Amino acid sequence: MAIVFHKRPGLVAYITCGDPDLDTSRDVALAAIRAGADVIELGVPFSDPVADGPVIQRASERALQHGTNLAGVLDIARQVRQQSPAGLIIFSYLNPILQFGLDRFCAAAAEAGVDGALITDLPVEEAADYLYQNGIVAYAYSTEIPVAVLGAKYKWARGAGLL
Repeated sequence: MAIVFHKRPGLVAYITCGDPDLDTSRDVALAAIRAGADVIELGVPFSDPVADGPVIQRASERALQHGTNLAGVLDIARQVRQQSPAGLIIFSYLNPILQFGLDRFCAAAAEAGVDGALITDLPVEEAADYLYQNGIVAYAYSTEIPVAVLGAKYKWARGAGLL
């Protein structure tokens, strides 16, 4: 499902998945959508979240203690997608995606109905290595944070001048 903005500001909600557990994370995502969120960023907990502030760092620690991983976050995405057309973004550091396997991640994300992936520590200068692999396109929407978008978005990103 493509993310669509209707010429108005959109509300984006971030959730660190697995804090306190995956079922609650799914329920919080669905509640945020019911409350008006247009896009849900499903945060993948990471052991060294240096780009995040203390609240997300502690949430990641708790989620990792509960065994949350990328596969579990993709399962939440699948469950949310079954109930809502809201935009779904996997919000992750690059390492969990590489450990999962880039090909496997792309296939699983597409199968789950994910709209894209925000990879917080993928420098724009190094994104070219990931641009055309497995249908992933990387582009920067700011000077600091690159975004990897599933292949279906490529034509839109290029047409919008983002590539």
